[in-house]
Amino acid sequence: MQCPTHVYADVVVARAAGRIDFAGAQVLEDALRDAIAPEAGVRGIVVDLEHVDYISSVGLRVLMVASKAMRARKAVIAVASLQPVVAEIFEISRFHHVVDVRASVRDAVGAVSPHALAAYDAAGAADIP
Repeated sequence: MQCPTHVYADVVVARAAGRIDFAGAQVLEDALRDAIAPEAGVRGIVVDLEHVDYISSVGLRVLMVASKAMRARKAVIAVASLQPVVAEIFEISRFHHVVDVRASVRDAVGAVSPHALAAYDAAGAADIP
C-alpha cells in the first residue's frame, strides 16, 4: 500500500492506493500522523480512496482516530472517490457518519477550504495520478 501526501494551502490530501488491511493501515496512519498533530495547523485532511479496493476494520480505526483528533481541533477529515466495495463497507459500518464522504477529491477539498480548492486547482491536482 502507498499513501503519498500533498498539501494545498491548509488541507492535506493523502492519496491511498492498494488494500488498507493490517499492513496498509499502518502506512495510512504514518501518512496522516503529521497532519493530525495538534501543532499541524491544517484545516482538514482529505483521503483519496480512488485506488483502494478494500479497507478493513483496522483501516477504519485509523480514520476514526484521525477524525477524533481533527474534531478536537475543530478541523475536519473527508474521504473521496470510494470504489463500490469500499463504499459498501462504509455504508454497512455506518462510517459515513464518522467522516465526510465526497464523490471526488476536488469536492472534498472545496468543502473543507476555499483557499485549498484554489491551490488544488492551480496545481492541476485533479490530473495527478
